[in-house]
Amino acid sequence: MLSAQMRILTLETTCDETAAAIVTDQLEVLASIVASQDDLHARFRGVVPEIAARAHVERILPVIDQTLQQAGMKLCELEAIAVANTPGLAGSLLVGLMAAKTLSLTLGIPLVAINHLHAHIYACRISSGREIFPCVGLIVSGGHTSLYRCAGPLEFHLLGGTIDDAAGEAFDKVANMLGLPFPGGPEVSRVAQTGDPQAFQFPRSFLKDPERLEFSFSGLKTAVRYQIASPDCKDLSTVKLEPQRIADLAASFQEAVVDCLVGKSLQALETTGLKRLCVGGGVAANQRFRTRLAEVAKKHQFDFLIAPLELCTDNAVMGAIAFERLQAGLVDGLDLDVAPGLVRK
Repeated sequence: MLSAQMRILTLETTCDETAAAIVTDQLEVLASIVASQDDLHARFRGVVPEIAARAHVERILPVIDQTLQQAGMKLCELEAIAVANTPGLAGSLLVGLMAAKTLSLTLGIPLVAINHLHAHIYACRISSGREIFPCVGLIVSGGHTSLYRCAGPLEFHLLGGTIDDAAGEAFDKVANMLGLPFPGGPEVSRVAQTGDPQAFQFPRSFLKDPERLEFSFSGLKTAVRYQIASPDCKDLSTVKLEPQRIADLAASFQEAVVDCLVGKSLQALETTGLKRLCVGGGVAANQRFRTRLAEVAKKHQFDFLIAPLELCTDNAVMGAIAFERLQAGLVDGLDLDVAPGLVRK
């Protein structure tokens, strides 16, 4: 058993947020700092890996320092270091891992690896203050859309994921086509509020196949593209759309994505026989998605937990899942490496 009020530093640099947090084994958050890079990537309308990695190098130490100050702690008071090493952008992951290894070595404290996707589900455990396992876990983010059977905090079995674009990626690409700013998810959601979700009948891939727990948003994205302009049009920036048409396209696109996410979650619950759904990831902040899930959970009478808004986007607080590994006696050596691709287990 861990001692009472064990305090660990958790680091998150999987994509374009540099984040650190200090949490206790009672899941009390003593400090949390997130440095966003949205301003750096906005001109490119997407995350540029090299820029992201360089920004992490510049920000990681100041973010750690701010986190310690917020918690009123010194480095020597930390009892373990946890870091997300999979999945993510290789360069970004390496910055966090090198910082974590350095602290582990110099302070002589344990190093714990975190699976970023598993941590998104654990955000539901942190916010709810109660046991959430076993459950079906749905991670919906810019880089991943995945369904898991979660027997416990250390037992995640992948049921299925996207075969092309992730939901968040599709939101960003559609926002770009509609001339909306980056990041696209919040902008599409904002514009969709004044649109008609039934204005366009966009495809819902695999929704009628309950045995295929996978997602595909590439065809949906293409369908939106062809409603904006004909295939012969090579430059969408030359197309002038009326504000209401933009709103209708955004609302119809969003509704199609939500239908797929909700529908596949229901199918996963039926397939596994589980009665609890836990949802995390950046797209989980979408209000239409949250509303639909709550309605469906009430109708079908299953337990539903979703990460609070502040824990949906990438953050280090959800790295508290490291305590589960510590309690199981699982720590990592200085030979720990990054695994940028999705670990399918």
